[in-house]
Amino acid sequence: MLNTPMSEIRSTSATARNVSAAVARQGKLWSNLSEVCDLLRIPASLGAFQDDFQFQHMQFKSGQRVHTIGQPFDMLYIVYSGFLKTVIIDESGNEQVLGFPMKGDLFGIDGIHGKQYSTEAVALSNCEIILVPFKAFLAIGRANAELEAAIYGVMSRELVREQSLIGTLGSLSAEARVARFLVSLSERFSDMGYSGKQFNLRMTRQEIGNYLGLTLETVSRTFSAFNAVGLISVDQRAIVLHDIQALRTLRRLPPSHARAKAEAAKALKLAAANKEAQAAAGAEVQAAV
Repeated sequence: MLNTPMSEIRSTSATARNVSAAVARQGKLWSNLSEVCDLLRIPASLGAFQDDFQFQHMQFKSGQRVHTIGQPFDMLYIVYSGFLKTVIIDESGNEQVLGFPMKGDLFGIDGIHGKQYSTEAVALSNCEIILVPFKAFLAIGRANAELEAAIYGVMSRELVREQSLIGTLGSLSAEARVARFLVSLSERFSDMGYSGKQFNLRMTRQEIGNYLGLTLETVSRTFSAFNAVGLISVDQRAIVLHDIQALRTLRRLPPSHARAKAEAAKALKLAAANKEAQAAAGAEVQAAV
């Protein structure tokens, strides 16, 4: 077993000091290293003999910030439950969504280079977060190089996800961006052991649009179009994916669907106009009589 002082592992961070409304969970207060490895999808055997490392759980309510831009870096974070968004904010106060961490995701790595966080992490629902003091991470690395490499692999996984977004924004239509976003969520829910076909969106249409580089109206219109052609069923934030493969390969909705929808709308409008005309003619006949 390691002789790393527990005071080093349980060091008080800026998060624990400053987030007064974040409350320690009444049930599970700590996770050992094996449990953390399992959550990060790292072979738990790598941490099986180092369970004197204990990591604190903290709860955050929807809308609370886990860390803020410019806050001194001393902590990595793992999502135990709930949903968050990570954002950057420009000089005018405009927000750009960078990602949506959920169970098993590691965040806060943007603080390593400059010793302060360059993003904000905001809870989208009530969340439970595992705090990993960076000193603890360094101690783990000194004790187990293989485990250290595995954790760096998790960090790389997060970066690859962000790079994939950049490629998506640059090469796909609005419809394809929304489709890939839904497929990505489906895969992430499946990885967590939940249904990949039916789930609730924790982010708003506005936040999805911000993330994908689209307007709120475009996202809403695309969801409605997917619903109309049977790719999904949508009821506010409740989503059911009926054809994941079609969403995965979709580049834009087939023109025939768009034409059929436009023609149906035109027919309804014409029928309504004819009905109004007939009613008006009938009123004229009655007035004449």
